[in-house]
Amino acid sequence: MTIPITPITPITPIAETAPPPVKDIQHYMRPGLLQLQALPPLSLYLHLPWCIKKCPYCDFNSHEAGKAGTPDALPEQRYLDALMADLEAALPLIWGRTIHSIFIGGGTPSLFSPQSIDRLLGDIRARLKLEADCEITMEANPGTFEKDRFKAFRAAGVTRLSVGVQSFNDAHLKALGRVHDSAQAIAAVEEAAAAFDTFNLDIMYALPGQTMQDLERDMATALSLKPPHISIYHLTIEPNTYFAKYPPVVPEDDAAYAMLDRITELTAVAGMERYEVSAYAKTGHRCWHNLNYWQFGDYLGIGAGAHSKLSFAHRIVRQVRFREPRLYMDNALAGHALAQDEEVKRAELPFEYMLNALRLKEGFSLMDFTERTGLPMTAIQKSLDEAQAKGLIERDLMRVKPTTRGFDFLSDLQSLFL
Repeated sequence: MTIPITPITPITPIAETAPPPVKDIQHYMRPGLLQLQALPPLSLYLHLPWCIKKCPYCDFNSHEAGKAGTPDALPEQRYLDALMADLEAALPLIWGRTIHSIFIGGGTPSLFSPQSIDRLLGDIRARLKLEADCEITMEANPGTFEKDRFKAFRAAGVTRLSVGVQSFNDAHLKALGRVHDSAQAIAAVEEAAAAFDTFNLDIMYALPGQTMQDLERDMATALSLKPPHISIYHLTIEPNTYFAKYPPVVPEDDAAYAMLDRITELTAVAGMERYEVSAYAKTGHRCWHNLNYWQFGDYLGIGAGAHSKLSFAHRIVRQVRFREPRLYMDNALAGHALAQDEEVKRAELPFEYMLNALRLKEGFSLMDFTERTGLPMTAIQKSLDEAQAKGLIERDLMRVKPTTRGFDFLSDLQSLFL
């Protein structure tokens, strides 16, 4: 499961018919209301939107891949061509900037062959400057696992694998519509541990019919595999999904809160720190790519439906690529991958920043707020005072961070900055 690359303040949807007018770099560099003294770190997100089967809870831009020889078969090489055309069209907007991390999400990127991932990363290196220790994460699902396939991804240049286990309970996996069973999940994690110096497990809780004992067994199995990082998500019923139409019976809110508390206890015993509301890591194994999102860094998103957030001296811009894969490929190959391209309004920036930064246990520095938004501290002073009065944050002259209560009621805290 990828951290969703969606606009924090929604961009007004438009019909996927024609791209917006092409803007040259001077349009983004013109004078404006913001004054950014420096640009934040830049990450690259690559979206590969195909899956074996669409999960009933998933609202990501993912599409079932047909069998080879059918009209819906995975068009690997054409899609890679489209990604490079997309990237080349975006290069003027990030010219001279270094890429600190790459995340290959989906969909199920591990449906692509190791040879295709090798080509993809080689093409990126030929066009962009990467940090020497650039973190390169790829999502993989146990249902696409083959012996030595993960080692081949490592040889292609991937440095970090994120394995979408979700559960080690066969009944719960079936209820979630997953294509793997618990034995396949364990085998995939063991291979990931053998092939990579660092990797992540995606786990979900508050599943249909799940009890506290079920959760504890799931966590015991996960922790026995010694993952250096675990991302843990509450099952949420999202609009326009199968579960939204046919809602399953899931644990009540109080039971779900108790499960999360138990997860935090068990991971702490295993030497993992909860550094973000949904992420637990051992020392030295935090996900840099996700941290960059939460710290309001920049990211260029290429691929079907991918979102970008890019900073310039006087403005911050959000972009969205065409969502439907074939429409995306047609437009990207023609040099027009963007479906939407809009400047973030000055009044919306405080909420956008806080929606991200308050997810972090360590919070944010006041200097970072000013540097990343181009706004003075007076833009959030009233809301900070209110949050502190309600016991949702603690602060000093340098930093602001959520209290335990603020973490537990994060949505209430974030809403104060609307």
